[in-house]
Parts: sequence; structure tokens; C-alpha cells
Amino acid sequence: MTKVKKKSAPVIDPYLPAVGNFGYRVSRYELELQYKVTINRLTGTATITAVTLAALRSFTLDLSDALSVSKVTVNGARPHQFRTAGDKLHITLRDTLPAGAAMTIVVRYGGTPRPIRSLWGDVGFEELTEGVLVAGQPNGAMSWFPCDDHPAAKASYRIQVTAESPYRVVANGELVSRRARAGMTTWVYELPEPTSTYLVTLQIGMYGRHRMSKNGVPMHAVLPDRLREKFEYDFARQPLMMKLFVKLFGEYPIASGYTVVVTDDDLEIPLEAQGISIFGANHCDGERSCERLIAHELAHQWFGNSVTAQRWRHIWLHEGFACYAEWLWSENSGGRSADQWARHYHQRLAQAPQDLVLADPGPADMFDDRVYKRGALTLHVLRRKIGDESFFALLRNWTDRYRHATVVTDDFTGLASHYSDESLRPLWEAWLYSTALPPLDPS
Repeated sequence: MTKVKKKSAPVIDPYLPAVGNFGYRVSRYELELQYKVTINRLTGTATITAVTLAALRSFTLDLSDALSVSKVTVNGARPHQFRTAGDKLHITLRDTLPAGAAMTIVVRYGGTPRPIRSLWGDVGFEELTEGVLVAGQPNGAMSWFPCDDHPAAKASYRIQVTAESPYRVVANGELVSRRARAGMTTWVYELPEPTSTYLVTLQIGMYGRHRMSKNGVPMHAVLPDRLREKFEYDFARQPLMMKLFVKLFGEYPIASGYTVVVTDDDLEIPLEAQGISIFGANHCDGERSCERLIAHELAHQWFGNSVTAQRWRHIWLHEGFACYAEWLWSENSGGRSADQWARHYHQRLAQAPQDLVLADPGPADMFDDRVYKRGALTLHVLRRKIGDESFFALLRNWTDRYRHATVVTDDFTGLASHYSDESLRPLWEAWLYSTALPPLDPS
């Protein structure tokens, strides 16, 4: 008797095999949410505009099991059935939709949101002492709305959130309306730029909002009043960073500008969202001790948020570039040169385990510091190889050509080949595809 081998379910990304969905492409999310901070209760409706990529009778959306679904419609009709299981919303239609058909999916849902437990710790919707933050990377979006929670799936957003009036609600994009009624305030944000789900955020707290710069890119700070004095000193040079990065990397990619949120709680690390960076109270110490992190998070608006890896194995295209931006800021603001930083970290990496392939580090090492530093070193070696003029022309071409798109490592190495008279293959082989750390000064 021949044993039939069970066919394994198809996987979009082996780093997060349970995340992502097949059969359709989302172009827009419209969220109408109500949130009660005092009891951590979220209710709302998600309207998802999509198109089928193949004939479709059933499909799934990513959604945390902490949230229950009360009603679903597809193109105005109730489906044959829907159910939630394993952080998925499973929907079966009454009739098959042909390939290329428009879908409007409306999901009414609610519950007590909580973070998603992952290989990298808790991610997603998280309660603060008084308020909320969403740290979506890499698969935390499903903790607060039904979605196709994968970086290659970019869409536009309208985010409407109603919360108790003392709280400020911050989400991605431009605040297009705010109205108060009966002790509750409704905030509406519009984000037209195609954005990955993990970069969509919700920040709620007892915050004030302040303008940081009056010309160029609009920049704002959202933070508790008690931290304002230290913030003014710690983040004073951020407008200069923006000016430098626009010069080196090209036009800032988000029309609504850039907002820094500082929570009233301490955070282990800051994090990026589309057009927003989130820092903890501990990052405001009045000593500018976190300035490199301020540069890092700002650089992600180009590298990671606008130009986004299609699969998580290519994460060096986010973190290596943002880390190198730290060195570029240092070099251009009176600190150590990028070359001095490169030599410093090369020495440290030489003493670390050399079992990581930068272009495919594996899920456990996806956020390993070696990815950040070796990625930055790779860019520094490339810069020395092709010269400053070609290197920064390459970066500007990269951010322009793939603006609000998704990329893989081969896209970058292919584009870089146009900026060098010699083959760059030995450089890529040594730095991206080999575990051994190459010398910084090849003989």
C-alpha cells in the first residue's frame, strides 16, 4: 500500500509561515473603531477593498483570536459561512468569484485586544499605564484589525477612532477631522500612500502636540507635557537630520509629514511606523544619549517604510540602511566619521559568532544586531568601492524607483551594478551570501 504524503499548505513567507493570505490583493482598509481605554475594549468595523487574483470561493484574513467577529458581508451579501480559528478569519462564499473581480469585505468585530506572541516577543496592540501603543512589526497588525498581514501587501488607509475625550489619538496619515460629543472624541486620519500593515499604528495617551519645524517637511511631536523640556533638547537636531537625509536619500516620502510620539511609559526600543516614530519616556533623558536612534527611526521612512522588503529574509534592506544612516548623521554633525564607525563595528563583529548569512539570516536572527551592523558595513564597503557621488546617486535612485513599492536584495544589487565599472559580484558574495566576516580592507 502506497502512503499518500499529505500536501503542506502553501506559505507566502517561511519566516512567518502562518501569516499572509492567498487569492486576493487588498488596495484599501477603512477602519471605524471605538476604544475604551479604561476597560481595554475595542469594537468596530473594517471595510476592505480588494480584487481577486484567481477564481475564489473561500479565503482568509489574519485576525487575532482575542477578537470575535459578529458579522461579515462580501459585496453586500452574507457569505455561506465564516469562522475564526488559529488567528485567521475564514470566509466561504455562496458563489465563486472570477479572477479580477472586485471585493468589498465588511467585518464587524470586537473584543479585548492583546499583543500577538511571537518568536521575537509580544507584538501589536499593547496597553500602557494610561493609553495604548501598537508596535506592529512583524505581524502585529492582526491584533487590532482583520488584514493581509504581510509586508508585500500594501494598501491605503482611512482610520477612524473614537475614544474618551481626555485622550489624544494618533494614527498614520493626515488628521482630516476631529469632533467631540458626549465625552468621546472621534479622530479621522487619511493615509493615501501604499503602506504595509505592520507599519500602521495607533497611539493613545494623555499627550500634547507641538510643531517642530516651520518649513520643509512638516514635523510634529506628540508627548506628555512633563517630558517636553527634555524632548526639546534631545530632539532639537531632528530637523537638521531631516534636511540631511532629504539631501542624501531623496524626497521625504510621506505627504502628511513626520510625527514623533513619546509615550509616558519606558520602552525597550523605539519603533517605526509609516510617517511616525514611537519612543519611550526613557529616550528623553535630557542628555541626547539616544540621538543615533532618532536618526535610525527617521531613516526608516525611506528604507523599510517606503521601500519595503517583499519577504522578511531581505530585512537588511531596512535595518542595514537605517543603521548606516546613523553613521552618516554622525559624520555630518561633528561626530565620528562613517569609516570610524565601520572600523569600530567590524572589530566587534569579528569577535561575534560568524554563522549568519546577511541576505537570509533566518527567522530567529531576523532582528539580530549583526544584521544591522553587517548591513551597514556592506553599504560602507560599497560606498568606498564606487565613490560618494555614485553611492548617493544610487541611494536616491533606489528610493525614487521603488517608492512605496516592495523589493528583494537582487533589486538593489542589480541597480547598484549600473554605478560601478567593475563587477560587484565578489563584494555581494562576501558580504551578503557568506557567513565569514570579510576584511574591511581587502588586499
